Amino acid sequence: MKVALLSDCYPPRLGGIETQVRDLGRALLAQGHEVHVYTATPGIDEHRGRSWEDDEGVHVHRVTMHVPFGVPVNPRAPKLIRGELAEFDIAHVHMGVIAPFAHDLTKLSLDLGLPTAITWHSVLGQGSLTVLRQLGWAREWAQRGATLTAVSSMAADRVRAAVGDPGIEVGVLPNGISIPDWSLARGRRPDDAPVQIVTALRFALRKRILPLIRMLREVRRRVPEEIPFTATVFGNGPYLAPARALTTAEDRTWLNLAGRVARPVLAQTYADSDLYFAPTRLEAFGIAALEARTAGLPVVALRGSGVEDFITNEENGLLAKDDDALVDAAVRLVTDHHLRHRLREHNLTVPPAQGWDSVVQQSLAEYRRAGARG
Repeated sequence: MKVALLSDCYPPRLGGIETQVRDLGRALLAQGHEVHVYTATPGIDEHRGRSWEDDEGVHVHRVTMHVPFGVPVNPRAPKLIRGELAEFDIAHVHMGVIAPFAHDLTKLSLDLGLPTAITWHSVLGQGSLTVLRQLGWAREWAQRGATLTAVSSMAADRVRAAVGDPGIEVGVLPNGISIPDWSLARGRRPDDAPVQIVTALRFALRKRILPLIRMLREVRRRVPEEIPFTATVFGNGPYLAPARALTTAEDRTWLNLAGRVARPVLAQTYADSDLYFAPTRLEAFGIAALEARTAGLPVVALRGSGVEDFITNEENGLLAKDDDALVDAAVRLVTDHHLRHRLREHNLTVPPAQGWDSVVQQSLAEYRRAGARG
């Protein structure tokens, strides 16, 4: 099958959609499909215009132009790639909340009569949900034959509300993970080693960086002094410097805002840690939490987020209704060795359902469904 993955964003830009589109392309390629990515994100050289590169066998077509602040948008893209897009068997569009490039190429794909699958990777907030429903784009795309999915049950509920037609199906097509990359052997730690909390996220407002620091401080305050613990927060973004500026000298004795690290370093850190703390409410999926769960870590997260698709309360993590309950759950795990061990053993012996082999098969099923509808 000749597959076109259409996305505003792609590496070297960093983020969840970028990583997932790249990894999906490689996973499809590994199963014998020809994969092309069309994106408005420039490459490392920042070249603007048309360019092409090989990304470990995936053909990456960059259709870029000069716009303020480097926003990945190109209104000329449909005219530029119309002829070549018509040659594909399927177009898989990857949507964020604001995705002008993906919107334009969705319309082009449907105009060409190409089977089209659309996946939302972001949570539609009330404002964007209302606008999308009033404009009727998603409903129109489905009526013209596109299949609609989102990366989690919660995100799919928001898309259904935006569609506004109960007769139109919105499925779940989850993000994928390379299970062996995160299932590393844990080294033996001293019995008196501090309990290690870890978090990985983008330092952006919607990720709730400042509430995260406040909650970790409360955990530190409530854990008895005889139980030492540390907290490490990985990631980069515009709020990293302000967050570091807000930490006190006392905070820095146990809290480390470590910045961004390579995947192998993060995987090894997970293997040597004790629990993962997920503070985000509007989390469409939570790939970092899934990676931590795959490494064996019990995950502490809020109910009502995409994390609920792979974390079951008291089985492989603890789910909380609000921030206070999230702190309660973290304190419980830090202070209860037997609970941590039980949840960790489950995670180490029961792999998640979102391995790439499974996700590729679900993607191919979606492509076939799009072909039948088209």
